[in-house]
Amino acid sequence: MVRLLRTALVAVLVACVTPVAAAPAAAALPTTGPRFVDIAGSGVTLKANVVAPSAAGRYPAIVFPSSWGLNDLEYLAQARVLAGRGYVVVSYTPRGWWFSGGEIDTAGPKDMADLSKVLDWTIANTATDPARIGAAGISYGAGLSLLGAAHDPRIRAVTMMSGWTDLVYSLFGDNTRHGQSAGLLSLAAQLLGNPGPDLNGRLADFNAGTNIEEVKAWARVRSAASYVDALNANRPAVLVANAWGDSFFPPNQLADLYNRLTVPKRLELRPGDHAIAEFTGILGLPNDAWTSLYRWFDQYLAGVDTGIAGEPPVVAVPHNAAAESYASWNAFGGTPRRLGLGAIRALDGTGPLGGSPTNGWSKALPTDLDTTANGGVVLLTNGVAAFTGERPKIWLPTVDRWRAGVWAGERPLSVRRIRGVPRVHLELRDAAARGTAVVYLYDLDLFGTARLVTHAPVTWLGTTASVDVALSATAYDVPAGHALTLVVDTVDPLYYDENAPGGSVTVAGGSYVDVPLK
Repeated sequence: MVRLLRTALVAVLVACVTPVAAAPAAAALPTTGPRFVDIAGSGVTLKANVVAPSAAGRYPAIVFPSSWGLNDLEYLAQARVLAGRGYVVVSYTPRGWWFSGGEIDTAGPKDMADLSKVLDWTIANTATDPARIGAAGISYGAGLSLLGAAHDPRIRAVTMMSGWTDLVYSLFGDNTRHGQSAGLLSLAAQLLGNPGPDLNGRLADFNAGTNIEEVKAWARVRSAASYVDALNANRPAVLVANAWGDSFFPPNQLADLYNRLTVPKRLELRPGDHAIAEFTGILGLPNDAWTSLYRWFDQYLAGVDTGIAGEPPVVAVPHNAAAESYASWNAFGGTPRRLGLGAIRALDGTGPLGGSPTNGWSKALPTDLDTTANGGVVLLTNGVAAFTGERPKIWLPTVDRWRAGVWAGERPLSVRRIRGVPRVHLELRDAAARGTAVVYLYDLDLFGTARLVTHAPVTWLGTTASVDVALSATAYDVPAGHALTLVVDTVDPLYYDENAPGGSVTVAGGSYVDVPLK
């Protein structure tokens, strides 16, 4: 049954991409393929396809590992475009997926050995110039490409779209297990791959909250953040593109790695969720992220001066403003403005947000009761927002004040430009040894509609008097007359929590949020 499902999905993928790919740009070079091939990986056979310029000569090459749950047909439309631009394009299905052999290695050592074997095959069997090889992909393919550049110095340029750099952060951001995203990855592996005992065991431990340190050690081996020294030594040119609302790989980890790289580098962040910003490009349609990929590889593989090397390397497309460019990630970030949380008013169940933090108050939050404040549904909520331009929203009066703490700020007459990572400090009173809170920053209009700016969970795993949480990086303009509003509760379907049933988390005076404003 699974094999029949895979075969049917192959047919669907071919039907989706072939018509678009059949009409390359007028100035494109004649191309061959796709030619479907078997590549000998490290002890397994990998399914792949090749599209290349048909004229004799040596060309730069780009290797595309497919995304989690997809296969080498994923990039057919873009392979035709890139071959028409003068590249040999080899797309392959990583081990354990679809018809490639072996078990899923989740970007582990076997996957790295396979990628090197794919490079060997590409050099030996195509018109590739071995000094001009790049790697690129979306999601799983993105992570494999960047990790590959750390392990194999033949990769001279990388474009990583909607990928991860720190798998520990992706799974356990602020010590909180990201259950919904991991569950979707697990489902795809069961349906379309061969997860084997290694991945199944890690997922079982993750879901049960057992052997966590072992799972984290396993994840570190599969994180580019663990190999920054190797990346800097190999010196590939690295382009990282992602979305503010990526529910699989939140963007803070990307900024951390970007700051540590000393290679030619570029960071682009756009509205959307995982792989949404690049999706239309998969169909061969015009797409900003893929345009950047063309320019990046033309610059660093084809030897064409596209101008991208001289541009400000940090590009931020805010949720509700025009694209902006900055000389560095630090230049993008605004100046933190501290907004203190005040005592909750009995009249409306809302406290003030602003000024210096005040003491002498507390707010108890039940641990097993949700509210209308939430981060949405993995992929869907922020994905829809990217296409509609409308942020996820709630009507603030529907947030149960017994279940959540709500603090609303002033309504200035000027726009406030949030750029960077808002940081929240919560003082806790008599906190249990283990617990979780979820913090949401909203833009509240005059009619009670609150649009989600950013959010994050935070979990403590030992006795503590306070917690600090870095919300997901964002770029958002709060309109004049709107109030920044902070909501804190203890349940969100996106995450596992560590709260005891029937308990409470008490937030107390001295709490605040630092909002980065330009």
